[in-house]
Amino acid sequence: MMSSTPPPEPPAGAGDDDMESLPLAAASDYASVASTFDPLLSSASAASPRSPPSRAAGAFTLSPTSSSSFVDPPSYADATGAGAGSSSPRSASSPSSSSPRSARAAASEYALLAVSDPETEAEPAATSLVPGSAPTYVSYLVTSVRRGDPTQRRHAVRRRFRDFVTLADRLAEAFRGHFVPPRPDKNTVESQVMQKDEFVAQRRAALERYLWRLAEHPAIGPSDELRVFLQAEGKMPLPGSTDVASRMLDGAARLPRQLIAGEEAVAAPQDVVQPAKGGRDLLRIFKELKQSVVTDWGGVKPPLVEEDREFLEKKVKMQEWEQQLTSASQEAEALVKAQQDMGETMGALGLAFVRLTKLETEEAMYDSQRIRAADSRRVATAAVKTSRACRDLNAQTVKYLDTLHEHLSIMLSVHTAFSDRASALLTVQTLMSDLASLQSRIEKLEAASSKIFGGDRARIRKVEELRETIRATEDAKFCALREYDRIKENNRSELQRLDRERKEDFLTMLKGFVTSQAAYAEKIVDGWETVAEETSGYARGSDNAILGS
Repeated sequence: MMSSTPPPEPPAGAGDDDMESLPLAAASDYASVASTFDPLLSSASAASPRSPPSRAAGAFTLSPTSSSSFVDPPSYADATGAGAGSSSPRSASSPSSSSPRSARAAASEYALLAVSDPETEAEPAATSLVPGSAPTYVSYLVTSVRRGDPTQRRHAVRRRFRDFVTLADRLAEAFRGHFVPPRPDKNTVESQVMQKDEFVAQRRAALERYLWRLAEHPAIGPSDELRVFLQAEGKMPLPGSTDVASRMLDGAARLPRQLIAGEEAVAAPQDVVQPAKGGRDLLRIFKELKQSVVTDWGGVKPPLVEEDREFLEKKVKMQEWEQQLTSASQEAEALVKAQQDMGETMGALGLAFVRLTKLETEEAMYDSQRIRAADSRRVATAAVKTSRACRDLNAQTVKYLDTLHEHLSIMLSVHTAFSDRASALLTVQTLMSDLASLQSRIEKLEAASSKIFGGDRARIRKVEELRETIRATEDAKFCALREYDRIKENNRSELQRLDRERKEDFLTMLKGFVTSQAAYAEKIVDGWETVAEETSGYARGSDNAILGS
């Protein structure tokens, strides 16, 4: 397993607004201005003799340069000035060993997952409408190593974003009812606004996080779909999904034959295990829409209803949990912004004291002025160090509180899984209603035929056709019921897994957040206490003046 180097410390002030560069500007200006009095500044800028006490064994190691590749939300990354393209320890291996995700990664099928080396390639000439102006796309090198492979063979394939979309579509079809991690958005607007290199770096990091989330999933990690995507060389082997417009056109072409020409209108058993909204069978879509309207608005009780009270209760709790997550996430962003403002303000204060010190030094005529200038240097040094500490603390805050954003994004997968369950139930309800309708038609035809001596051959033949349709519908209903039960079981197991992971993740988040806040607060306090001791002569002089009077 290849090792990765820690990411460089994100430069302060990586933003469009000049105010965001203030802390670093204060530090650099401080160094340049102070070059005229380096001897005194070096002693004032030295590490405080009252260094923070060492932490107990097992406590979190707070390194300002350490970061988590899970830190994704733009609002958080922008607040700390960390670019989305920054690499991380996870860039070439598994998540940091200090998080619960490391245990889940260690239990996954893959010891290595990396997305790197973006390259711009030209589309095939056939796709270009104008000769000599073929469109381009960016491909990425996807590297993987299976954990159970005794040879530790390293697979390296090139994939484009469209291939990731195809993978996500196949997983959504194959793992209905599971909390399938959502793929990164296409972000067409951002690709037009951001610099190309910055956008590509951001997408590369997002795609790598996406692959790790898939690998950590207990059902998706060992799946053939993911294995083929990661290991099959050459062109993406998974068949691409047909776009919605093409599926709708195909369904519209079939609809007249279903309604007029008498084409078999019963959905095939292999089709009912997928949602009708795919668009290829418009007649099925209309039937399920009618069933939904009759159930929701008509007040007619369907032949089958959701009776799992435990699931219904958990569904309500998940909705409440999402609301609380949203609120907590907003407050976390406000905290990050406040800490950023604090760092910028302390940087500005340090720069102001640097300039004040320079003025005092240049115009000093008395010892009292020189003493005051030396103390101003100490205050300036402490303010700049506090500014840097606030910046580093902000990086740690982002690292730990990003768990809120992580679980908020999981709610998208939860909603999709619950939607799969509702869609499967609607399919079963529609098929059961169709069976009841077909049986009613048979009874009416048999009653009408019995009134004719010798029977009505046309009605008898129609009854036989309807009985054949009932047999096909029964087969479809059996497959639909089995799919519905499978989705229900997937929902149940996924909710249990989410509960376990939520407890682990939030315990780690709280411990790390509290520890980092305490450690950096102690570091800042130590710095200012040192300044207070070094400038304590003012207090003694004031006391002596009061006693002398």
